Amino acid sequence: MRFIYFVIFLFMGCQDTKSVPKKTLPNKTQNPEHSSAITQQPLEAPFLLNDENVMEFFLDYDKQYKENKVRISTDYGNIDISLFEATKFHRSNFIYLTKKRYFDNTQFYRVIDNFIIQGGNSDDQKTLTKRKKIGRYLLPNDHKKGFKHDRGTVSMPSSAVENPYKLASPFEFFIVQKRGGAHHLDGNYAVFGKVIRGMDVVDKIAAVPTDQGDWPQANVYINKVEIIE
Repeated sequence: MRFIYFVIFLFMGCQDTKSVPKKTLPNKTQNPEHSSAITQQPLEAPFLLNDENVMEFFLDYDKQYKENKVRISTDYGNIDISLFEATKFHRSNFIYLTKKRYFDNTQFYRVIDNFIIQGGNSDDQKTLTKRKKIGRYLLPNDHKKGFKHDRGTVSMPSSAVENPYKLASPFEFFIVQKRGGAHHLDGNYAVFGKVIRGMDVVDKIAAVPTDQGDWPQANVYINKVEIIE
């Protein structure tokens, strides 16, 4: 029986009744002139991240590391994502976790056709272990940048822990697959990127059979996430 370590639910209004789960820095990675993906080097914070140090850490990180395009590799194909510069904490967080190889071998564990696919978790103990080695923290719901939950946008779900500001769970993300967008989510969740290639792959994943908890009947693995620019 599957056990999800972090259960995140988002209850929607309108006519849609579906849900989504709610200072020392290393050297920069150099971008090869002719390469489809930047070579990844593990980056280590000099401390475990927590709610007290995470904002300052990612503020410094944003100033030094400007990578903003990543590739998600799955058995269904690749999904290329551009991360928004305006959402600096969320972009830096995603780049940092990518360099730490946190997302490798996690799953798209919550899939709702014509709505969202959500990834960054798994039923493997190794995922929880990786989180513990990075730290425990939340990110602000930076929804005031004006980005909408259009089809293909990448957003960050709220923490499973109830909080009045809908602080975001930094280890997970969802991609809006719904045609026409999911604008009833606007203002509640932080959009921080968009798919620039591979929406056909998103559609394939969204169409897989799922159980009653929206978990794919056959696991959909994120084989790896890598920086491409």
